[in-house]
Amino acid sequence: MLYLVPTPIGNLKDITLRALEVLQSVDVILAEDTRTSSKLLNHYKIQKPLSPYHQHNEHKILQHLVDQMLAGKVMAVITDAGTPGISDPAFLLVRECIKNNIKVESLPGATAFVPALINSGLTTNRFSFEGFLPLKKGRHTLLTQLATEERTMIFYESPMRLVKTLEDFIQYFGAEKKCAVSREISKMFEENRRGTLQEVLDYFKQKTVKGEIVIVVEGKE
Repeated sequence: MLYLVPTPIGNLKDITLRALEVLQSVDVILAEDTRTSSKLLNHYKIQKPLSPYHQHNEHKILQHLVDQMLAGKVMAVITDAGTPGISDPAFLLVRECIKNNIKVESLPGATAFVPALINSGLTTNRFSFEGFLPLKKGRHTLLTQLATEERTMIFYESPMRLVKTLEDFIQYFGAEKKCAVSREISKMFEENRRGTLQEVLDYFKQKTVKGEIVIVVEGKE
């Protein structure tokens, strides 16, 4: 059996009781970064074997993991923060488990884009989650398509590329488009900046940006 277990995106208290029970019960925990995950597991005194599972090795070890589960092992997948499979590894393993009739169970829990969307002040009845934009190939094509998107759009971005991405959004969506940038959600220095794309760009141009970032942009009227 395979469990997909969300982990806190910041505050370590943002983990469910069920998630802790599952992590205590499985045979192996597959972790995106074992060093990062060890901090969480040590905090809750969970002592289980950790095995690296990330975008650089998921193809190589895929069949081995499936074979282990077919032999009776119960595994859990966790990432550095948030829900496995949302801009993080898990899809390939889930697909192979389904092909091999291995039970897959996804626990509800923390993910960054939901609180960012809710506190953005933009419409939440219809939205499009775009994750990370392509860095080069396909970026222009995707942004051109999204210029006509009527739903609220949600993006993940790194602090190093935030200003460049906001500049691209102004080019394709217009400077007066409303947006919100959420940074370090649930952490000590959480920040939510709202306004037009131009206003938010001007603000972040004046400061050093750190932490995990979610950008929410209104759709075309």
